[in-house]
Amino acid sequence: MPRLEVKNLSKSFGKLTVVDKISFQISSGQVTCLLGPSGCGKSTTLRMIAGVENPSSGQIFVDEELTSSASFQVPPEARSIGLMFQDFALFPHLNVQQNVYFGLAGSKEFKQKRSFGLLEKVGLAHLAFNYPHSLSGGEQQRVALVRALAPQPKIMLMDEPFSGLDDRLRDEIRDETFNLLRSEDAAVLMVTHDPQEAMKVADEIALMRDGKILQRGAPYNIYNAPVDLKALQFFSDANAIQATLNGSLADTPFGQFFAPGLPDGTDIDIVFRPQHVRIDFDRKGRGPLPTASQGIAARGIVQRARFVGNESLIEFKMDFGLRIKVSVPNVFLPNKGHPLWLTVPRDKCYIFPK
Repeated sequence: MPRLEVKNLSKSFGKLTVVDKISFQISSGQVTCLLGPSGCGKSTTLRMIAGVENPSSGQIFVDEELTSSASFQVPPEARSIGLMFQDFALFPHLNVQQNVYFGLAGSKEFKQKRSFGLLEKVGLAHLAFNYPHSLSGGEQQRVALVRALAPQPKIMLMDEPFSGLDDRLRDEIRDETFNLLRSEDAAVLMVTHDPQEAMKVADEIALMRDGKILQRGAPYNIYNAPVDLKALQFFSDANAIQATLNGSLADTPFGQFFAPGLPDGTDIDIVFRPQHVRIDFDRKGRGPLPTASQGIAARGIVQRARFVGNESLIEFKMDFGLRIKVSVPNVFLPNKGHPLWLTVPRDKCYIFPK
């Protein structure tokens, strides 16, 4: 049974449709990320599930019970939903413990036991009587998390919750957060525009564009089987060659590419990531020799090379005019103007109709 189910959910403001008939399910203990650029409708979706926006159409269910539709609304406080945002929104006049049990019902003894138990899980029990202004950003994030978890919500909604933390803390706090969320068996829906973050934490990614869910699946599948060129480019840099099909084949400076199932005359993009381009060091500029898996080597002139920690990025201007980006593990910094031969493995390419 899904903990959260969204069916054909839409939201319009006047003539502008910002969420357009989206559907998905999340089970207990599952983390789903709504991923997409700013303005794609992901935060509006979150607000409708939380109950702070009313849908124009569609339905939202929690444990198979209707909580929201165009004509019916369960109050936000009765939905058993926790919220975490970029702004930690802690009460400055309450200490840490008081912040955590602010929304809890029950006896004072129960509230203290529940709040201290959660604070111990995140290593902050010793700060229970401190006030928010004395805490670091990471500590405030942990307090915001346990405050949201204290009422034991069935669903946790998170809107860019880690973007306010510096890089050094982000991974550590994020890992702690999702370990705790899974231990509480909450269904988690997180909004982010960062594909790397989504891939690190999500069991499932729902890629949004223009108010629609373009593609859903496990991070591995979303990354390795993108539905179109924009989806691929959202996750990584990409090189694209334009070509026209003739008999299911496209001629390019890198040799022919096979694209079955598309009619003759179709204009296509042949797309490949920088890490999949091969520098043919054995060629040493002697000229292209075709191979079955690599096609034809094409010559490029180094325009720029830089080292970025665990790889080197090299930009080439090809003899046929296109610029190609290549990434190479470790340090490789050829001089500007140096010629090298490049090949493109066929099994690492994507072909999309234009």
